Amino acid sequence: MTKARRSDRNQGPGKIRNLRDHYLARFGFRVAVLLLTAVLYFAMPRSFDAMKGNGFFRHPSWLHLLWFYWIVDMVRQLLPTRRKLALGSLKQFRHFYKPIRDRLHRKDLLRIIRKGWIDSWKVLGVWTLLMAGIGLLQAKGILVERELLLVSVMFFVLDLTFVLFWCPFRAWILKNRCCTTCRIFNWGHMMTFSPLLFVPGFFSASLFGMSIVVFLVWEIRFLLYPERFFEETNEALRCVNCTDPLCGIPARKIVT
Repeated sequence: MTKARRSDRNQGPGKIRNLRDHYLARFGFRVAVLLLTAVLYFAMPRSFDAMKGNGFFRHPSWLHLLWFYWIVDMVRQLLPTRRKLALGSLKQFRHFYKPIRDRLHRKDLLRIIRKGWIDSWKVLGVWTLLMAGIGLLQAKGILVERELLLVSVMFFVLDLTFVLFWCPFRAWILKNRCCTTCRIFNWGHMMTFSPLLFVPGFFSASLFGMSIVVFLVWEIRFLLYPERFFEETNEALRCVNCTDPLCGIPARKIVT
């Protein structure tokens, strides 16, 4: 066993279990945000005025707290900190890259990288079609600011649903083993805030704009350092070295 692998194992099952528990707690928080948004949709419709135009600076509301939480959450994706973040998000950083012992043949490496690009473009195509449908509903007046925020908050919940329970992108398009090896792990915020594109104003523009920064940083790093993103080239992403199995499989059951 290599020194790097021993270092990973030294985290112990307690820390491994704690990360999944932390993500489950985050999932519970997101469900609570969805329920709160649904209640306020009916009980306090005027509180959504902060979304409109420059209303963010004129109408103090609970949306300011939610905005702050989302901004901080996105900034964390740009920092190479291990604290309560999954390796699937952090593999973009050099510190979390462990080269495999036997280098892949260049032809095999290019094949893996090409598949990563093709799969991500498929997901982006599906998402673009979904956003076009939402945009059509908005243009017809069926969805307005409040409904579009509700859709974004639903996506906010689905993001962790896909991580912790079941992901259609993984099952039907990407075919990856788990979220640790997911090619599009840090696309979550961009997908979450896509519906806000149809709501002009600082609230929407700042959230979607920040999500695009996170998305572009991830994609640029993939372009420059693709070897960090695949288990075939990054030892840290393999099951045997897993330090945070969000899949829920205890480390002791992973066969080496």
